[in-house]
Amino acid sequence: MEAREVRDDAADRRSRERIAARLRDHAGEVRRLTAGLDEESLSRHTVPGKWSIKELVCHISRVQRVFDARLDTLLSDDNPQIANYAPEGDLIFEEMADRPAAECLEEFFTEREKLLSRLEKLSPEGWQRPGRHPEIENYDVQLQMDYLAHHEAHHVYQMFQRRTRLGTVPAEG
Repeated sequence: MEAREVRDDAADRRSRERIAARLRDHAGEVRRLTAGLDEESLSRHTVPGKWSIKELVCHISRVQRVFDARLDTLLSDDNPQIANYAPEGDLIFEEMADRPAAECLEEFFTEREKLLSRLEKLSPEGWQRPGRHPEIENYDVQLQMDYLAHHEAHHVYQMFQRRTRLGTVPAEG
């Protein structure tokens, strides 16, 4: 593989820090939006035909696992091929959604802390490790984590929408 020039100026460092901060903030929002809800409430389909809050948590947790595995591959292999992830028919997601919500939430928060710890330890070269994605050009660790944060923001907003149908949304902690 041809060597790539490593970018590590102040803007790149701020961008990496912002990605990690967004991922941390999303976990805080998930904690806030699920606070005080029991299994029945978390599992209720407040929007007909759409995922419940619990299913949304399971989805973002599952995607986090997929991206963590991709991170392993990007850091260990030279310019690896990255496969698309399609949630339809994902048996692991279905298994996750069958478990109690409290377990799903705890697993999400634990895995998020591990992911954030990994990201905080990455060198600038690590953030720029490339891969080949079938739909995304210039794919590297930084783009992948930025993508994860954007994807997750959409689902956190959906959780907020579902939560408003269950009563007062807790104030920020």
